[in-house]
Amino acid sequence: MNIGYRILNIKSRNPKSAVRRSKFVPLLLCCCALMHFVSGCSSPDKESPLLAEIEQLTTEKKQLQKQLNQTKDQNEDLEKRNQVLSGLPEDVKGENLYRLQGIKITRYTNLYDKDKDGKKEKLIVYIQPIDQDGDIIKAAGAVEVQLLDWDNKNIGQWQVTTRQLKKLWFATVVKTNYRLTFDIAGKLKDPKEPLTVKVAFTDHLTGKVFKEQSEIKPR
Repeated sequence: MNIGYRILNIKSRNPKSAVRRSKFVPLLLCCCALMHFVSGCSSPDKESPLLAEIEQLTTEKKQLQKQLNQTKDQNEDLEKRNQVLSGLPEDVKGENLYRLQGIKITRYTNLYDKDKDGKKEKLIVYIQPIDQDGDIIKAAGAVEVQLLDWDNKNIGQWQVTTRQLKKLWFATVVKTNYRLTFDIAGKLKDPKEPLTVKVAFTDHLTGKVFKEQSEIKPR
């Protein structure tokens, strides 16, 4: 606009030159307006939402591609396993391939005073999965534990998931088993009476449920 104004105020001694300038002014003004419009459209404030959306879509595409690759690898792994299983002899397939036959609650299962305050506030249950040869194996599964008093009344009941149980495997020179710890503070009326612990172990490979119970005498 300032350029056009200065051009309009130019005084020329040549009338023909002034006429030519007067014809050029509208064209110049249009160019200036067009440049201003283009400059406004390409401002960073208006471009930033579009760029952010493009970056987000690019990130989502990379994540989807990663998930697709992981799924592909898992499918290939399953296919290899199926090929191995299909090539096994008939006498080692199915039930004969798996070895879990039962569970055992060990004699170390009892009430314990963990904070040394004279009160037994913890129930620790030791479970050993047993195979067909009588050996202890780390079988995967979920566990339900129930504690009953001497009158067969329920004191407490707990669920242990497969993921939780996996972290509770305990092995030493003396013993190897799952060690499950539960809080029983304030639940016992008479801590000297015999108690009964019931365990139900659900094997996640076969779906079978192995049950066992044991009487414990608080020490």
